[in-house]
Amino acid sequence: METRTLIPLPETTGERLDRYVSVELGVSRAQVQNWLERGLIFVGGSTRAKNYRIAAGDLVQVNIPDPVSFYPKPQPIELNIVYQDDDLLVVNKPKGMVVHPAAGNPDGTLVNALLAYCGDNLSSVGGVLRPGIVHRIDKDTSGLLIVAKNDKAHKSLAMQIKAHSFLREYESMVAGRLKCDQGTVDAPIGRHPVHRKKMAVLSLDMLNTGKARSAVTHFKVINRYHKYTHISLRLETGRTHQIRVHMANTGHPVAGDRVYGSSRQPSMLQGQCLHAKSIGFEHPTSGRRIELSTELPDYFTAFLKTLGQPE
Repeated sequence: METRTLIPLPETTGERLDRYVSVELGVSRAQVQNWLERGLIFVGGSTRAKNYRIAAGDLVQVNIPDPVSFYPKPQPIELNIVYQDDDLLVVNKPKGMVVHPAAGNPDGTLVNALLAYCGDNLSSVGGVLRPGIVHRIDKDTSGLLIVAKNDKAHKSLAMQIKAHSFLREYESMVAGRLKCDQGTVDAPIGRHPVHRKKMAVLSLDMLNTGKARSAVTHFKVINRYHKYTHISLRLETGRTHQIRVHMANTGHPVAGDRVYGSSRQPSMLQGQCLHAKSIGFEHPTSGRRIELSTELPDYFTAFLKTLGQPE
């Protein structure tokens, strides 16, 4: 464990402790708050709350824990592969599967399954925790996800996503009846200012500070029901929780989404009713345009049946 002693300058007097340490050490405020909760930061020999204000003469001691080395292990988990060749594969991820290991989900992820299936034939661009992972979808979002088997393919696909030429289309059920037949949500997304585990639509001013990134979602109505609307969506950008945040911002959150919608959701929906139905891209080696689609999963069609005939 490394110990760092910080001596606040006069101009930092009055700053929050978590922000001060975050800036001084160049780490995220969330990381600093974690250290505070673990009793690893002291001011004048005593632990303090994250909102403690720096005072003149304070001495801040930070005990930085050693990084934990972690390598995901191969696990023989069945994969639904809809396409593959020497450069890439496309997986139809089931609802409930996490894409890569993280805190709280050390195994049983898509990455664990890929390591068992592909061995060393996965790109290294994403690091040891995300081998082959070019883009992600949430745990409770089902559907198509592309995986790169080598670095060349990974970089090509990532560039297509950045250039907005990588097609990503979804289908979803959202709460309420959308009045317009189609539309576009163009609203920046960043970390929620209070609930740090959530994302939120932020003001345009936040784009200049780097606290928000541009986000664009196009949607079109498929069918309307009494309390829900079945829609298709196309991502122009791919921010964290983008569809869920954008639709909630319109007043029509994704059905089943207890994070961005109501805490009272249909009992049969365990998480958001959102499916990555289609993707399209230029093949990294041949340049051939490939477009793939999958049928709606059982949980989605079962929910549709409970709603009866569309209006």
